[in-house]
Amino acid sequence: MRTTELWRPTGPEELELVRASGWRRWPPRLPDQPIFYPVLDEDYAITIARDWNVPHSGVGYVTRFSVDTAFLRRYPVRQAGGRTILELWVPAEELAEFNRHIAGLIEVVHEFR
Repeated sequence: MRTTELWRPTGPEELELVRASGWRRWPPRLPDQPIFYPVLDEDYAITIARDWNVPHSGVGYVTRFSVDTAFLRRYPVRQAGGRTILELWVPAEELAEFNRHIAGLIEVVHEFR
């Protein structure tokens, strides 16, 4: 199986739920969060974690994880700004299925305070 590496900037509450899952899945979205946004560029994830999560939560994390490439084809890449500001938009109701296609563990690769 070929996989694609993705990153997700996250705050402490979401990270605790990921930890509780054994580092295997993302938690369900809250009612005001209709989309799950993993990103395709590590630097973009760092920018969000450092510049948004830290002021909002006091700490920001960047996680890395891999997902089955064939499965990801259902989610077109969205350009949210510049050339490297690329995201996948996973509808909240599809997150459980998305989680089933994660290969390996979700890992924390950066922490900002």
